[in-house]
Amino acid sequence: MNGSYMGDGFTGPSGGWGQGRAPQGLWEAMEQLRGMFEQKVAPRMGRGDVRAAVLSLLAEKPMHGYQIISEIAERSGGAWKPSAGSVYPTLQLLADEGLISAEESNGRKTYSLTEAGRAEAAASADRPAPWQTSSARDSGTGGALPKAGIELAQAAAQVGRTGTPEQVKQAVEVLDDARRRLYSILAQD
Repeated sequence: MNGSYMGDGFTGPSGGWGQGRAPQGLWEAMEQLRGMFEQKVAPRMGRGDVRAAVLSLLAEKPMHGYQIISEIAERSGGAWKPSAGSVYPTLQLLADEGLISAEESNGRKTYSLTEAGRAEAAASADRPAPWQTSSARDSGTGGALPKAGIELAQAAAQVGRTGTPEQVKQAVEVLDDARRRLYSILAQD
């Protein structure tokens, strides 16, 4: 290696955390952990679910896009919060199909069901709303653990990016202790 240290991104040239500069690979590792939680645990709702949710909500009252997103998140207990990138195209599609209409006021579009939209919403009124489905419900209490894990990963990444070597060392000790304590929970009878 011509005398230069390549390292693994987690330990300094002397092999220990907090000795030298903050580990560069910590941020990447925490991002990977966050991604794993989101992929494996967060409910995956499809575009059909967004469509059904929009129709269901608009059957109650006219709303704008942000209200729809917020209402879904609230009704699912935070387990499902569709992105604007899934809600707004769905609204456009429903408008193109003649199921909703939009009225602009103060620079904001408020959507409401047309007669055809009310008929479509009524036809599926006997089915549970998408935020009441098993994947959304199952992540209700289970959703708290991944959320806490993501927030922990974000905090650790922040320490890794901006902390002093001593702060990084303390953070590693906290994470090691947390890992041991989590395993001890599983070991209890």
